[in-house]
Amino acid sequence: MLGNGMIQGLLVTARNLLRSYFDPECLTTIQYPEERRTLPENSRCFPFLVYDGTPDNLRCVACKICEQECPPQCIYIEVERDAKTGKPVRRPRVFDIDYSVCMQCQICAEVCPFDAIKMDQIYELSGTDRFGGMLMNKGALLKSNEYYHQMHPTEANEVDARLSQSKKKASPPAAKPAAAPITLQSAPPPRPTPSAPPSPSVPPTPPVPPKSDV
Repeated sequence: MLGNGMIQGLLVTARNLLRSYFDPECLTTIQYPEERRTLPENSRCFPFLVYDGTPDNLRCVACKICEQECPPQCIYIEVERDAKTGKPVRRPRVFDIDYSVCMQCQICAEVCPFDAIKMDQIYELSGTDRFGGMLMNKGALLKSNEYYHQMHPTEANEVDARLSQSKKKASPPAAKPAAAPITLQSAPPPRPTPSAPPSPSVPPTPPVPPKSDV
């Protein structure tokens, strides 16, 4: 019958419309922004940097792997250097991500060997400044590990377990307690050998006179 599929589609729409007055699950729209849907755990948006405890304890060591692997080249990193010696320090002095160029591919999070960069779920970043407002520096990218657990609890628990195992392997083994010194016991003095009793004195034998031939 011509138009049978269209009629069936209209019936489904009418059925859902009537049920939506009684069953909230049939509502196809929500009153955004007053109402917001809970995002699934594996949803992702723009990347951020993870720190443990305080912002000074940043996981990133400025290895620049994410900067090299980023397809749109929206990550820029400068290594921090010691003020006295000028030697590089294992943390970034500059870490910028241009969100206006980022394509949310998650490659930076996948290639990071230190689990220092992860994907956020915040998508409401619209503003009037298209370029400067979307350029995020290190201060704007830093977020705590507790925040990471709120966004991706399952993944964050796996990362914490993996990091704790790597720290245990890297830590030096505990020193064994020093063995007690061996004291040499002096040998007991030799027992005195009992002397033999003195033999009785034998009187000397008197000389025998020689025999005469007379």
